[in-house]
Amino acid sequence: MATDTVQPTPFDQADDRDSGSSTVDPSRPAFDVRALQRVLDGRYAEVRDLVRENLAEHASILSEAETLSVDDYRDRVKELLLTMAESGQTGMGFPAEYGGGEDVGASIAAFETLAYGDLSLLVKAGVQFGLFGGAILHLGTKHHHDAYLRPLISGELLGCFAMSESGHGSNVQALRTHATYDADTDEFVVTTDGDLGRKDYIGNAAAHGELAVVFAQLHVAGKNEGVHALVVPIRQDGEPAPGVRIEDCGHKMGLNGVDNGRLWFDQVRVPRSALLDRFAHVDDQGVYRSEIENPDRRFFTTLGTLVQGRISVGGAGIGASKVAMTLAVRYADLRRQFEATDPEREQLLLDYGMHQRRLLPLLARTYALHFSQEKLAGELHLMSGVDPSEETESRQRELESRAAGTKALATWHATRTIQECREACGGSGYLSVNRFAALKADTDVFTTFEGDNHVLLQLVAKGLLTGYASEFEDMNQLDMARFVGELAVETVIERTAVHKLVERIRDVLPGGDDWSDQAHVFDPDYQLAMFRFREEHLVSGVARRLKRGIDAGHNPGAVFSRVQDHVIAAARAHVERLVLEDFVAKVRSLPETPERDVLKLLCDLHALTGIEADRAWFMEHGRLSVQRSKQITKEIGSLCRRVRPVAVDLVHAFGVPEPVLRSPDLLDADLLDEQPTR
Repeated sequence: MATDTVQPTPFDQADDRDSGSSTVDPSRPAFDVRALQRVLDGRYAEVRDLVRENLAEHASILSEAETLSVDDYRDRVKELLLTMAESGQTGMGFPAEYGGGEDVGASIAAFETLAYGDLSLLVKAGVQFGLFGGAILHLGTKHHHDAYLRPLISGELLGCFAMSESGHGSNVQALRTHATYDADTDEFVVTTDGDLGRKDYIGNAAAHGELAVVFAQLHVAGKNEGVHALVVPIRQDGEPAPGVRIEDCGHKMGLNGVDNGRLWFDQVRVPRSALLDRFAHVDDQGVYRSEIENPDRRFFTTLGTLVQGRISVGGAGIGASKVAMTLAVRYADLRRQFEATDPEREQLLLDYGMHQRRLLPLLARTYALHFSQEKLAGELHLMSGVDPSEETESRQRELESRAAGTKALATWHATRTIQECREACGGSGYLSVNRFAALKADTDVFTTFEGDNHVLLQLVAKGLLTGYASEFEDMNQLDMARFVGELAVETVIERTAVHKLVERIRDVLPGGDDWSDQAHVFDPDYQLAMFRFREEHLVSGVARRLKRGIDAGHNPGAVFSRVQDHVIAAARAHVERLVLEDFVAKVRSLPETPERDVLKLLCDLHALTGIEADRAWFMEHGRLSVQRSKQITKEIGSLCRRVRPVAVDLVHAFGVPEPVLRSPDLLDADLLDEQPTR
């Protein structure tokens, strides 16, 4: 087998930088940082710049968060929320007739960029405009829009999104809050069923919220019609409304500028018009009506309209990762340690191979996730305003699946990246002033809110195993036991047969049984083929295991539990493939410029790092030889050395405003670059 050689690019010349020198290397690859930032900012560059300007102007919140009391911090965040609302950046996704910008894509871009700053402000904005406002917009009809949208967009009316309960978070269909229609008074009576039914972790509830969109089991004429949403007042003149009990969740691991609280409802009466009735209503005769007859399909349709929140959380995780990468890479380009190559001067951290290995693959993955998030947000924008129908249902399910999977990968990436970047900054990274303390604490919950990541990947896997078949609508969202029992496994296996995939791969990458060793490691078709093979092999394998268990007469729930790790692995492989596809597609879509070249370099680094991380699996399944595995590891080291000279420019292209970076000792060139030798 011939050993691959690196294809020449403009970056090859920079492979061997003069380590230990802080001067600019004349062979340094050149690309326009502003041009690359424009690629990243995309069509919403002006929106992102508006948010950057506001963040820079109010960057003092980052230091105030460390000294203010919890109550004062919450009030300060609320004050900035209202300031943001005045600028127009929070209303971009709402209809123009109510003062919005009528552009969902713009609202996602604004939210992602807001993640560069104080994350309590980000989450409070998400609760107010994304969750509360989004529920009113997407689940309500014109009379709700007329009553609430304009004041909530301006911040005059603050509200909550009351879905999660102490006893049921992810399993929304089993909520224990009830709303019973009283025909005598033409009202709904909202009641909490014990402490397990209390609404928990509700943002805006503890101090500032006046209304809540409450998700409850709707009972009409003695029949439970399933989970619906109603607008319920929780405060009047600053005090809890009659029948409403409010409790503060107290101090949290992070995000203490957000007033999370608990809500109980004791026979709280609201008018019939309080029901958000886009998909179902109770008429003036007390009769429940819905154009969507199947209750499970109605439930899925209801939740599907709220997918923007999940997409926003994933984008926020990527934004926080960009801040961490900016801090760590710039610090590593200034901080010196040990006279490794020059007895007269200590060497820059970023010139050490291990430091490159720690940071630069994470940088490449941050770029990859950015472009996948861009693709997802674009699809949401196209789907916004489209009424759910049988024709659009498959596309909507695919959007929901991608949103769930991307959110999982993006938030796990944020947790890992922030930790690695903190460690890479040593003791300086441990100081609160350098932002890592807040980044770690505030993003930790991202992996569980808007859906626990493992639960979300189960939803992705369900879609893969059913092929988005029509029977999807008949399934309970998380009732995997029933799903396994009803699964048409033979169809799934036929659809995902691994031998068919191998044939397709051979068509693209000829070379017989040795196709994986004959292909060029920098060929994106090879990289994608590896990711696709893993995905379809895992999906097919889990389908076979499920079928064997069912055929043997085992309990479906027990069968699913036994293969749950396999299910998660298949879903994760699917989303990893989508992320790589999106990165490859982005690179291919660009004109031949230095910016395209550097993105191709990052795409290669991302793809090969992904193969290396799972090389045991690829070797077990005959897709990676020992020699090819070693070659990939070698090439990753080479790619890191080629990225190193432009690493600082690559993080500058994120456009994180300098004032929000703070970090005086992390980024002080005079302090770090001029250290005397020992």
